[in-house]
Amino acid sequence: MAKGEGAESGSAAGLLPTSILQSTERPAQKEPKKKKQQLSVCNKLCYALGGAPYQVTGCALGFFLQIYLLDVAQVGPFSASIILFVGRAWDAITDPLVGLCISKSPWTCLGRLMPWIIFSTPLAVIAYFLIWFVPDFPHGQTYWYLLFYCLFETMVTCFHVPYSALTMFISTEQTERDSATAYRMTVEVLGTVLGTAIQGQIVGQADTPCFQDLNSSTVASQSANHTHGTTSHRETQKAYLLAAGVIVCIYIICAVILILGVREQR
Repeated sequence: MAKGEGAESGSAAGLLPTSILQSTERPAQKEPKKKKQQLSVCNKLCYALGGAPYQVTGCALGFFLQIYLLDVAQVGPFSASIILFVGRAWDAITDPLVGLCISKSPWTCLGRLMPWIIFSTPLAVIAYFLIWFVPDFPHGQTYWYLLFYCLFETMVTCFHVPYSALTMFISTEQTERDSATAYRMTVEVLGTVLGTAIQGQIVGQADTPCFQDLNSSTVASQSANHTHGTTSHRETQKAYLLAAGVIVCIYIICAVILILGVREQR
């Protein structure tokens, strides 16, 4: 009986294909792990530069807009306070409204957030430049600055709110998002310093004091001081426009780098 059983088992083994026998003898192979989606340093820098426009323009407006309205545009103190207060209050209103609109916006070929950044950049640049422009009509200056200040705050909100939400759509890995956020915070700190430095250096060079000539007559001294004051005032206006032009160029360059260097993912 033992011999017969051995023969039957041998014949059964001979009938099985060799592939089945080899597969049972092979150890179980591990499934290949999915590769982590890593962002390059270039991608992180492109993403981080998108945070510079908000900080550069915000610091320039925060430090110099009040001085500009009172000394250069020569707006009354009450009107200047109304412009600053309404502009900041309007910024607080637009933040949740823009966030609500972004959450309901559909997905496009450019993504959901990128279209907001692309289309808000030209309007924000124009509005920011016109804030630092002195119009010819003196009686409507308050409405001029109030209009373009609120328009700029709206457009910069349409830029910065989707940019802040873009962190969750640049990578599926939490470590990569944290690393990109670290890059972004570093660039934003540098943008804060850069905005104040550019505005201060350009405007400070044009702000020249008015000297009196003690040896000349009173009438001649007053005439010279008036002429010098008018020239200095025009130079100060040009300096503010020049500083606005430099900051606008930085805004455009950073926005273009962000749009071209970062890809939004579903």
